[in-house]
Amino acid sequence: MGGVLKAEPLWVETFTGLWCLSLADRVLLVAVYYRTNLTMRQLAPLFGCSPATVCRVIQRLRPLLAIEPARRPADAPERLWIVDGTLIPVRDRKTGASSRNYRFSANVQVIIDADTKLVIAGARPVPGNTADAKAWRDSGLAAVCEGVTVLVDGAYINTGLVIPHRKRPGRALLPGEEEDNAEHRRVRARVEHAFARMKHYKILRDCRQRGNGLHHAVQAVVHMHNLALAT
Repeated sequence: MGGVLKAEPLWVETFTGLWCLSLADRVLLVAVYYRTNLTMRQLAPLFGCSPATVCRVIQRLRPLLAIEPARRPADAPERLWIVDGTLIPVRDRKTGASSRNYRFSANVQVIIDADTKLVIAGARPVPGNTADAKAWRDSGLAAVCEGVTVLVDGAYINTGLVIPHRKRPGRALLPGEEEDNAEHRRVRARVEHAFARMKHYKILRDCRQRGNGLHHAVQAVVHMHNLALAT
């Protein structure tokens, strides 16, 4: 009589607890999850495993793939960086808050290099109703920017970063200030372009992960974004 059990992925996983996917497939699974934001049930047949296995792979590998963004270059003081925050819709009520995008979201502060468009650093998420200036002060990223010229929008007033010229009651902008603001907007738009590319990874459009899941997803997406720009 032929045996009932054979060394097939389903039985290996069920009776030994060992992974039925190779390391390369597990890394690919997490990357596909971040890129597509498919559910566990949708990913399972793509990789020939159970939804439970997909869940375990994501939970175990996501901290390992959350590699820190680009290191501060030696010539950082000679460079121009841009800081901005982006709202990421989340399901975790402990991570997000009702925000100006009319969704339950988290605010993530990001620094990019204006020339290379590489992400230098990304902060941990804070509730989406947190003002950008406060999110920046609480992020700890100021130390990364020490000695570097950093452009921001007008929401970062009193942070020590470079904001546009502001109109004051009864006083128009001085000659040349409008031109300065136009150039400021033109350069600062690069961070919005970076956010748009990062959000090609649909996990950043509706994150269902809880706890540190969003932070791990942002760090992994940032790393893949930088790799795509560098290749």
